[in-house]
Amino acid sequence: MLVVGLTGGIATGKSTVARMLQERGAAVLDADALVHELQAPGTEVFRAILDAFGPGMLTADGTLDRGRLGARVFADPEARRILEGIVHPALTAQIVRRVDALRQGGRTLLCVLEAALLVEGGRRGIVDRLVVITAPEEQQVARLGAKGGLSEQEAWRRVRAQLPSALKARHADYVLVNDGDLASLARQVADLAEALLREAGGEQKTP
Repeated sequence: MLVVGLTGGIATGKSTVARMLQERGAAVLDADALVHELQAPGTEVFRAILDAFGPGMLTADGTLDRGRLGARVFADPEARRILEGIVHPALTAQIVRRVDALRQGGRTLLCVLEAALLVEGGRRGIVDRLVVITAPEEQQVARLGAKGGLSEQEAWRRVRAQLPSALKARHADYVLVNDGDLASLARQVADLAEALLREAGGEQKTP
């Protein structure tokens, strides 16, 4: 099984590409979804976040207010460092467990790990190949405003808080450029899937 890391800056189209690859038979692990699981009430990560940031980060129903927490850490580099120190080790361990389970299951040739901080989070060693999606920063900001409801100022803050896509691309085995329409991106993904399946050594079986 070939383990493929899929990363890029915020609002570059990671989830869209992951969905396209899943439609072609790849098993997809969404790091953000795994973080949701790890941050569920009562978990070790949940308790550590409350200890670090206080009960003000809870919603009325007792779950983490991810919007408020996100706004805090994107505005404060030290707070972001603390949060990453809590979440990243647990997330890495969970990813390794899920990858091992897929490998032992033997039902897929491609495992795609979609993760925003794949390079920065020290997980490059988990994957066999790295795919980086890039997009012009102006398009990232526009997408965050249209889909996430963020102000232009907050959108720029979040884009600029991350490692630039061009620097991430230096670590990549494959680069996708999402600066056009969906059809253009789909053609790039089709070529990518074909290349990855060749590397994996066969035709993909539908899970």
